[in-house]
Parts: sequence; C-alpha cells; structure tokens
Amino acid sequence: MSSSTTSTTPVGVYDSGFGGLTVLRELRRELPQLDYVYLGDSGRAPYGGRDVDTVLDFAEQCVERLFGEGCRVVVVACHTVSCVALRHLQQRYGSAERRVLGVTIPAAEAAVAATRGHIGFIGTSRTVASHTFRTEVRKLSASVQVSEIAAPLLAPLVEEGWEETDIARLAVARYVGQFAEIDTLVLGCTHYPLLERAFREVAPAGVQVLNPAPEVAARFAAWRARYAALAPEGAGRLRVLSSGDVTRFARHGARFLGEELPPVEHVGERRGRLALCPNETEPTGQIVRE
Repeated sequence: MSSSTTSTTPVGVYDSGFGGLTVLRELRRELPQLDYVYLGDSGRAPYGGRDVDTVLDFAEQCVERLFGEGCRVVVVACHTVSCVALRHLQQRYGSAERRVLGVTIPAAEAAVAATRGHIGFIGTSRTVASHTFRTEVRKLSASVQVSEIAAPLLAPLVEEGWEETDIARLAVARYVGQFAEIDTLVLGCTHYPLLERAFREVAPAGVQVLNPAPEVAARFAAWRARYAALAPEGAGRLRVLSSGDVTRFARHGARFLGEELPPVEHVGERRGRLALCPNETEPTGQIVRE
C-alpha cells in the first residue's frame, strides 16, 4: 500500500496514541482499497486516567481535525473515547454527510456471540468506570454476566515497548487473576493486542481471549457497503498525524501497525483546535508563551 498525499475522502481513524493502529491494521486488511488518515493524540496520552470533560475536549479537537482533512467518516478506535464520548461526538458532528463510529458495540457483539454466559472485560480506568461495555452487552443479552477490571498499568507498559518483558507478564497475570469463572476475556484497550500472547498464557483453561479489532473491521466493511459514498475507494494511501514526538511515534507505531509508517506529520493545539505544524519540533528548556 502506498503512502502519499491524502485523497479527497479518506477514512479517519482516531486514538489517544499508538493503540488504534491495531484497529487500522485490521481495517486496511479488510478494505485495502480505501485511503486512511490516522490521528494519534500521543502528546496528550494516556486518556485512561483523564476526567470526562478533558476526554470530551480532546475528542472534539481530534475529530474536527480529521473532518478538516477531508474525512466524512471517523472511526474512534480508542475504547476510552468510544465508551465515554462517542454519543456526544455523534450528536455534535454526525449528519447525513458525516459519521462518527466506535468500537464498543462491535466488541460487545463479538463477546456475546462467543461467551457461554460470563464475559470478563479489561480496559483503562475511565473505560471501565463508564460501564458502557456492560450496558451494550445487556442490550444484546440480559442473561450474560459481565465482570470488569481496570488495568491502568498495561497501556503505559506497551507504550514503552515492554510487552515482551517479565514485568508485563506479571502485570497481566495480576490483573487476570482478579477475574473469577469467566469464559471470555475481552481486551478492551487497543494497546492490549500487543499483550495478547501474555493474556493467553495466563488465562485459565477454556477462557477465550478476544481482540475486538477484527470484528470492528468486519462491521465497518458491512457499514461501508451501505454508505460507500462516505468512504469511496481510493488508492490504499495512508497519512499519519501525531500530537507527540513524530520520530518516536513512527518507531513505536510500526509495532502496532505491523509495518513501517509513512512520514508522521505533527499536529499541535492552537487556540483550542489541533492544527498541522509541519516544521515544528518540541522545544526544550524554559518556555514563555506569547
């Protein structure tokens, strides 16, 4: 797949940092003919411990930036934003011409289809506190039990590239050990697929570990078949935007996407909006704002 200047109507994919690249990976596998713009708000990550108003503010800025890049549909790949802010984003920006989609409902549907009656859900503190996943499961099946565990340590470990270390395996084991008698374990953070081997190693026998990303991509492909005008065919191009250090984002992002990223473009907050800052580098030392 080539990477160059974006097409007229790319698909926007938004995450608080690197994690959503695991969703983008599945989207490109499912629909390689589309063009994509990925925005990772890594300069302000992680979102999982943020208050609700801050998550809403950041989400608005990122979605507006992607619409400004010509996208007519934005996939919110971040479970925290999808659980906390999706309805707000849909009401604020959604229309016949623009759509905002999330990952929570596809995750719930995949889990209900897989479970024998007791789902475990593991995610960031803010994602779990919202109980949105539990609500969506109960809409599908009132008889299914859902246990939720917050795992605030895991996403930072993956961000540091420590997913293959003993520290990561011990942390995963500590969190998974808090579940009792589940049969399906949903990885409710887009960072966690990089820890999937550790989850499978420590999960009790008979527990299915579920990465929702393939289901998200399949559901998006079905949606796109009905609304092709909002996501028309392109040339498989990819642009990547980051609010953090672009060199670091390119290096670590390759682990999540499974391939090298195109040159990462920097975006920064300017008067409450995210703007492209192509020549900007992170300043050092004491800073005086004008």
